[in-house]
Parts: sequence; structure tokens; C-alpha cells
Amino acid sequence: MSDKPTMEIPTAMREMAERNVEQARTAYTQFMDMARQAQDMVAKSSDAVASSAKEVQSRALKYAQENVDASFSFASDLAKARDLKEFLEIQQRYAQKQAMTYTQQAQELGRLLADAAQMAQRKM
Repeated sequence: MSDKPTMEIPTAMREMAERNVEQARTAYTQFMDMARQAQDMVAKSSDAVASSAKEVQSRALKYAQENVDASFSFASDLAKARDLKEFLEIQQRYAQKQAMTYTQQAQELGRLLADAAQMAQRKM
């Protein structure tokens, strides 16, 4: 009697979830393209933007892109889960990986902001 019942996720539901993830990914990609274009226009039109501020902005946008890409990959993996056990394993791996990623990103942005503050102070 060691056979535990598993909660099977129907194929149709997994396929629908995968399609929804892909549609959201497409919309997000279009949004990010427009955000990059706007960022480029601002950078070209204003010489007053310090290079350190541009670096912080660029890095933050890069991290946002990476985090959303990881979220889409996570959602796609979840949509393919065949049962509750696999679903929970995918969720646990993602949470652990993203916790480390967020820590590294926060440290890097903090360093960049500190550098930018030092640069601004020297120019005063």
C-alpha cells in the first residue's frame, strides 16, 4: 500500500498554459524593445546624463530582462509538469536560484550606485 495517488495534470491544461506563457513572453519582448528604444533616445538627446548613471540604468534594465526571462522559463517548466511532485520540485529549484541571483544583482547595483555617488561627489 505504498502507492500514493498522484495528481496528474491534464495534457490540454499543460498545453494551454504553455501557449499563455508564450503569448505573455511575446508581449513582454515587445515592451522591452520599446523600453530600450526610449532609453537610447534619452541617452542620445541628453549629454547631461552621467556615464555612471547610464551604467546603473543599463544594468538595471539588463537584470530586469534576465529576471523576466527566468520567470518565463519557470512558468514554461511549470506548465510542463506532469504531477504535483514535479511541480513542487521545479518551484523549489527556481526559488533557490532566484534568491541567489537577486542577491548578486543587488550587490552589483549597490556597488555601481556607490561608485556613481563617489564620482558625483568628486565633481562637486
